[in-house]
Amino acid sequence: MKKVDNYFQSLREPQKSCLLALHAIILAQDPHITAEWKYAMPFYCYKGKMFCFIRTDVKTQTPYIGMVEGKRLHYPGLEQGDRARMKVMTFDPDADLPVTILHDMLTEALDFYRKGIIPIKKK
Repeated sequence: MKKVDNYFQSLREPQKSCLLALHAIILAQDPHITAEWKYAMPFYCYKGKMFCFIRTDVKTQTPYIGMVEGKRLHYPGLEQGDRARMKVMTFDPDADLPVTILHDMLTEALDFYRKGIIPIKKK
């Protein structure tokens, strides 16, 4: 978790506050969610299975959330682009986050794992 904390500390405002708020919203969804450092960004796992990540766009510094099973999700602002599986939702770091949409989207994504639609390997 140290690398995740270091990542947040390296950010400038207002991106830092936006991503910290996203971090808190994600972790509050379920006690089985962990923040891990993968692919040079904070990745969030449910019982060890990656389900979303957050970061800023390299060119624009726009904060966004990436949903691993995004192809299964349909929410305003969630875009697939040329990705086969994932979708991303960008945020204006100076505006309020769409908390209700985020909560609904994260709950639906977590339910894929909770209900066994996306299997979780037993350790």
